[in-house]
Amino acid sequence: METEKRRPAGRPRGFDADEALERALLVFWEHGYEGASLATLTEAMGISTTSMYATFGNKEELFRKALDRYTEGPSAYVTRALEKPTAFDVATALIAGTIQTTTRPAGPHGCLGVQGALATGDAGRGARDLLIGWRDDGYTTLRDRFERAVDDGDLPPTADPALLARYVTTLGYGIAVQAASGIARDELQEMADAALRGWPLL
Repeated sequence: METEKRRPAGRPRGFDADEALERALLVFWEHGYEGASLATLTEAMGISTTSMYATFGNKEELFRKALDRYTEGPSAYVTRALEKPTAFDVATALIAGTIQTTTRPAGPHGCLGVQGALATGDAGRGARDLLIGWRDDGYTTLRDRFERAVDDGDLPPTADPALLARYVTTLGYGIAVQAASGIARDELQEMADAALRGWPLL
């Protein structure tokens, strides 16, 4: 006789892990890593603490999964921007995507990758290090793209790809912080347009 397959421990019937992760992402995005308590997370996810641990692991592992979802979802504009034909188009698309994502009419403002764990205690060190790596990866990828632009003749040979990449990423992170403070999308776009005039600046 076939043995009936058992449901994983702690996972209730009708449990939608994908939807629960999306809700966890919104909590982390709004409150940051330390500000998102287990009680707030599980209430938003509609599951018990036991179910959360059984399905996603501990809080840090849940945050890691939420950051992956953020990268593939709200932050997917980065990948699309890197595919633009010129370095200027890349920079423009990155900044435009940052503005649109960090000033969404519905949902949290700002950037999970920038503000998620800027100030954390020892308990949040893993999340903080994760985000430092996430931001460094973004910078490195953009630098590599600008190096290719120099090799292709799209950027002048005197351009500094590393400095340009740092300039664009710093501009984007600054926009995210301003957006979290409630600065309007139109004002952020005007500032971005001014910052990118005369490209390449460096």
